Amino acid sequence: MRIRPARPADLPALLEIYNDAVVHTTASWDLLPWTPVEHAEWYATKAGHGHPVLVADEDGEVVGYAAYGPFRAKAGYAATMEHSVYVRPADQGRGIGRALLEAVVAAARANGVHALIGGLSADNEASVGLHRSLGFVEVGRLPQVGRKFDRWLDLVLVQLILD
Repeated sequence: MRIRPARPADLPALLEIYNDAVVHTTASWDLLPWTPVEHAEWYATKAGHGHPVLVADEDGEVVGYAAYGPFRAKAGYAATMEHSVYVRPADQGRGIGRALLEAVVAAARANGVHALIGGLSADNEASVGLHRSLGFVEVGRLPQVGRKFDRWLDLVLVQLILD
């Protein structure tokens, strides 16, 4: 497996991975799958701002991806980014998420990002544990701020200071 920058040709695979998370998990709090147009706009926005989208490529097949973008829109937050990591369900538990998270942290460092934030569903114990194992610290917990699958969800904010 290798980690590389995403290409436009990867978008269908990224969309499939993301929409699976939307439909089946609380990793994304979107309630409806994205359309190809919405996803292409997401990618174009990342590319237009120089924010990386990285993919895990295994024998030419995309098995996961990671990206970061602005944490909040105000100029004072410019050095803080929020990241996301998604892995194809069949490939979870194989270290792909760890490799992607390490790569997105390295990209953020190389691009002068000061702080990287993750917004995790508290019930996603694998993601919470992965972030903790890479030095992210829980800096906030917001009870019942999301709702999906007819239940309230807690948001855990984790942070890694990069410089």
